[in-house]
Amino acid sequence: MERLAVMTVGKTHSGKTTFAHMLAGELPGSVVIDQDLQAKFLNKYYPQLLPKNGPNLIKNALTRTVAEHAVENTDCHLIISNSNLSGEDRRTWLDYYKEKGFTTVLVFFNLSEDMLRLRIRRSTRSTNIFRVSLTFGDLLDRQLKAYPATGPSAGEADHLLTVHHGKDVEPVIGRILDISRGKGRRA
Repeated sequence: MERLAVMTVGKTHSGKTTFAHMLAGELPGSVVIDQDLQAKFLNKYYPQLLPKNGPNLIKNALTRTVAEHAVENTDCHLIISNSNLSGEDRRTWLDYYKEKGFTTVLVFFNLSEDMLRLRIRRSTRSTNIFRVSLTFGDLLDRQLKAYPATGPSAGEADHLLTVHHGKDVEPVIGRILDISRGKGRRA
């Protein structure tokens, strides 16, 4: 069986987690690897291990351990749900999945800033994934500053799909299901 590694790319509140769980419900034998779950776990049980400043290396290491376990010890398709905005980090993971025989799919959530801010205002989502006092609006501001208009390029993965609006979700899921059945052409 050809395995898929589906990686979401997008800013906060763009729909990555919702999409990942919708796809998992349609794609048999898949597992969602959601970095927010690792953040929530660490914040609750191991706050003393979290760095005061800089990258959250323990969260990244925990996510890496979960992903590597899924690759090496299961036959699951992987749905990686976190922002993946850093092109260098994203390519490192995509290369790893390709080396392990996965077909790679990037799903880029390219929603407008206005839509993201509207979603944040309407959100009831908890900020318990943050290790410091932060709002989702603050997070979006940081993401916009660090990753202004960048997105993945076609050559990074075997397939690149884009979500501009909520109405794009169902067709993108359909396309991924086609790819899983061997009906998808390379990007």
